[in-house]
Amino acid sequence: MKTVKMNEVELCYEVLGEKNPDTIVLISGLGSQMIRWDHTFCDLLVEKGFRVIRFDNRDSGSSVFNTKREIPSDKSIEEIFAMLSKEGIPYSLMNMADDVIGLLNHLNIEKAHIAGRSMGGIIAQLLGSYYPERVLSLTIIMSTSLNPSLPKPDPEVMAMMTQVSADPVLQKEEYMREKIHFAKKISGSGYAFDSNQEKALLEEELIRSRTKNGIIWQLLAMGSFQYNPEVLKKITAPALIIHGTEDLIFHPDCGKDIADSIPGAKWLLIEGMGHFIPRELFDTISESMVSIINKKLPY
Repeated sequence: MKTVKMNEVELCYEVLGEKNPDTIVLISGLGSQMIRWDHTFCDLLVEKGFRVIRFDNRDSGSSVFNTKREIPSDKSIEEIFAMLSKEGIPYSLMNMADDVIGLLNHLNIEKAHIAGRSMGGIIAQLLGSYYPERVLSLTIIMSTSLNPSLPKPDPEVMAMMTQVSADPVLQKEEYMREKIHFAKKISGSGYAFDSNQEKALLEEELIRSRTKNGIIWQLLAMGSFQYNPEVLKKITAPALIIHGTEDLIFHPDCGKDIADSIPGAKWLLIEGMGHFIPRELFDTISESMVSIINKKLPY
């Protein structure tokens, strides 16, 4: 893994299959590190002939945003949001989309296929709309346009997302219990959830993490986003929208809204999938990504 410094951002990234000619960039979700794009999944794309780039968004994993204020430790999430929103957010989702373009420029890549999951799917939409000359295709997984008329996240899940977590250093056992419980809650019932695998991933994330409270800054970027239906209508790249029927964070209607709003977009609804990509679906999703790239999807 390597790091590139771009103005106030230090972006950590990894390139797999460097000798392959066509590039796929994988964008992670809210507070999620690049390793959530499983290495096995990346290898499938490499085997299909693609150079795969995965990276940590600013304020997650080993990527750092260096210009922001301290977050008070004695306030609730709601109080923190109110205070920081009033003072002004340090960056937007558009800034995060610009990070992707900066990374492509650094690697001398003119055009790429883009795949984003959850918040990464919103960033992918912005790339497809504002940088059409750089985007060859879009795959948007378990995401939303943030259209305010769409169904809201499950209240229990939303409360779990915004609660102050146990300290991973001082209360590691409680921290692990909370995170594993949350991951299982959102995973969907159609595929087995492996708590040991999730624990190992959390352990790796703790080792890699260089940022404290990064998820709060990313939440502020999402919360300040102004929905504009024209963003999706302007996308011209071939697009595939993938969603699970049991997604508790972004209701399936959120994915269908994206598919209906992007001209010519393909829609793939997967029964029993939640806000999580199970290993059993790695083949299906990677093959669907390649099919939209080759414009050969039957649906």
